[in-house]
Amino acid sequence: MSDPSGAVTWTRYSTAFPLAADRSVDHYELGPDLPTLERRLIGDVEGSRVLDLGCGMGHGAVALARQGAKVIAVEPDPTQVAHARELAEQHLVRIELHQADLAELAFVSSASVDLVLSAFSLAAVDDLDRVFRQVHRILQPEAPFLLTLPHPFTLLARAAGDGSVRVDRPFTAGSPLGEGPTLTYPHQFAGLHTSLTRANFRVDVVLEPESEPRGRWRTPLTGWIPSTLVLRARKEGT
Repeated sequence: MSDPSGAVTWTRYSTAFPLAADRSVDHYELGPDLPTLERRLIGDVEGSRVLDLGCGMGHGAVALARQGAKVIAVEPDPTQVAHARELAEQHLVRIELHQADLAELAFVSSASVDLVLSAFSLAAVDDLDRVFRQVHRILQPEAPFLLTLPHPFTLLARAAGDGSVRVDRPFTAGSPLGEGPTLTYPHQFAGLHTSLTRANFRVDVVLEPESEPRGRWRTPLTGWIPSTLVLRARKEGT
């Protein structure tokens, strides 16, 4: 879904949230209408080396850099990379930007990153095992990997005309939804936990936060189904 200015906006099932052109650069938005959650889960990043995995238009990366982080931002879409570069210049911050597949992180040294963040971008990736192995390699021991995805229930339900919510897709369906910037693969919590554990991560936070009821990303499903699944995992081993 796009507005007249061309900005991509929140849809029922979508990885488009990180691509919205007018997102805040005051804080790292973990999901639609979750304006303060990052304070508890991310904390102070000043002086930390942080990777924004799937940075979209760069709003989160710029927010981190404005807070004093040394930011590496990765995004496969060249148009988004160009926008992120312009945004960084506009706000007079320095970001190390790379156009690359989210699983291709050879340019980042092993055990050199203090924190990896990924807001919704991994929904567009079918094989997360490759990504998780690379994230594990570049993180320092016990360092956190904080990722958010569209809540799996949002892929199953739709708002009916009478104000009710109906399920129109099996929970076990594996086929993706949407296309282009809204391409979304269904990732259930069990599969995510298994993949993270297999990559030698320890999951220490699982949240299904409630969005602000009067938020700008409100949909007919707001208040019925959480829009965002939040996972934080910590690197184990070396």
